[in-house]
Amino acid sequence: MRILGQTRASLTEQYKALLATEGVTVNFSDDGIEGLARIAAEVNEALENIGARRLQTVMEKLLEEISFEAEDRRGETLLVDAAFVDKQLAGIARDTDLSRYVL
Repeated sequence: MRILGQTRASLTEQYKALLATEGVTVNFSDDGIEGLARIAAEVNEALENIGARRLQTVMEKLLEEISFEAEDRRGETLLVDAAFVDKQLAGIARDTDLSRYVL
């Protein structure tokens, strides 16, 4: 969680800045960051443990749809909370075969 939310150039800050270039505001709640960290840890445990590098692939998958549609979502605000994280990633994190290829 500290890597995701407490460093000046954290992944959450990087994705906020990236999507802001398209006019999309992204906010990460504490429970959303906790959910991201939990899923990254679960996938690391189930597959090859690549440590904090797993956070990048999890974050990319989490925001894949938003990133792809960002141009059409200009002016929107997205809250990345635990419910959003679960909706986007829960199935992938629990399916070991799919995780192996996606994450």
